[in-house]
Amino acid sequence: MLGKKSDGGQKSEREQRADAVICFLSLLIAALLTGMITWRIDQGAEAKLQEHLAGEVLRFHVLANSDSEEDQTLKLKVRDAVLDTMEAALPKGLDVEATKEWARTHTDGIRAAAERTIRENGYDYPVSAAVTTSYFPDKTYGDVTFPAGNYTALRVEIGEAKGQNWWCVLYPNLCFLDAVNAVVPEEGKQKLEQVLTEEEYRQVTAGGKFEIRFKLPELLGSL
Repeated sequence: MLGKKSDGGQKSEREQRADAVICFLSLLIAALLTGMITWRIDQGAEAKLQEHLAGEVLRFHVLANSDSEEDQTLKLKVRDAVLDTMEAALPKGLDVEATKEWARTHTDGIRAAAERTIRENGYDYPVSAAVTTSYFPDKTYGDVTFPAGNYTALRVEIGEAKGQNWWCVLYPNLCFLDAVNAVVPEEGKQKLEQVLTEEEYRQVTAGGKFEIRFKLPELLGSL
């Protein structure tokens, strides 16, 4: 009769299948619970990383007037003009807070450099420059990834500022040395490494993002 044990105390095929299903469901529930716990831990760790990182960097954000090819080209020229101005005028050896304060007190000169570049290229867009706190989504720059969150940034807006933006990190200097090959300055990465823990630095460099994988095919194959 179905459902009864065969001679010798062995389970019937039906009972064995039921046990296999129960085993699978137990493994699945355990995997899901483990994944949820790991996800919550990873989310908390990433939030802590972002908060720490935000206190150690000054980002640079340039927003184009629009997504037209001309406005995007102008955006890059304004970027270069501002970076050149800051490289020439920014005192060497400042820490992150001193760099933020210098940028706050020199926004007029930064804006003037941007305006001059805009006029030299035949446009009359207004431009604004300010050090402000802005929300950034996850951003990868070269081989460095910054988690989403609020960061202090020198923000330059051209015209209506509705075009694609460009960003880098002014402190420590992670602005591209080689824009074609997306190479960031090694000195800037070394400074970043100094202010982060070994684990935090691993997370922001290439391949360091949190990942959660459920290997259900492997679980199914084991039954």
